[in-house]
Amino acid sequence: MQNALFVGVSAQAALTRELDVIANNMANVSTTGFKARSARFQEYLMPVASADSFQRTDRRVSYVIDNGTPLDLTQGPVEPDGNPMHVALRGDAFLAVQTPQGVRYTRNGAFELNAQGNLVTSDGYAVQGDGGPIAIGQQETGLAIAPDGTVSTNLGIRGRLRLVTFAAPQALKSEGANLFSSEAPARPAGPGAHLEPNALERSNVKPVVEMTRLMDVNRTYTMVSSVISRLDDLRGTAIRRLADVA
Repeated sequence: MQNALFVGVSAQAALTRELDVIANNMANVSTTGFKARSARFQEYLMPVASADSFQRTDRRVSYVIDNGTPLDLTQGPVEPDGNPMHVALRGDAFLAVQTPQGVRYTRNGAFELNAQGNLVTSDGYAVQGDGGPIAIGQQETGLAIAPDGTVSTNLGIRGRLRLVTFAAPQALKSEGANLFSSEAPARPAGPGAHLEPNALERSNVKPVVEMTRLMDVNRTYTMVSSVISRLDDLRGTAIRRLADVA
């Protein structure tokens, strides 16, 4: 009976984890370039006891353990908005930006110019080009970003956006503000990655799918809670009857 309670608690912990993932996805349904995550779990079979003198052999106990929350890298909808400082990413590439914690990566292509004339994200992080930050002079006009990431103005080319990929992008770590970090080194993006100027990539979260998952999780959590409650009642009844017998 005790094992059944522990199994139920492990299932509840897994469902709580999945609920957190769904809530974060739903909260970012309108975040530019946001990539949803999914919860992954696996079965853990508890080893049987080493003793073999019991009349009935031990059976393995199945628990649920967290196996990570990989990124869903499916392409989000691309919506043209006519803004020359906006770009949407196509393919599996990421943009490199400089933050106080070091270089981070994002799919958010909503850029702007700060007071120093540097191309920055909407959160103020400097967008990295192949040669470092991209600066635009106060007198320059006609800023444009080409599909290959080349940034130019009326005075010529000002840099090329640094597009990178990773060997295992699903394992990227979220850093907040729609940024990611990676312990593995970034590598230059291949020809399959390119930009769509004057547009933004929207979140790839599908609200209907997330709501369906949310209802499934709530239903399962309620069922597990009911089983745990009944097991607890059964244990209480057994203890009381044993006390009566004694």
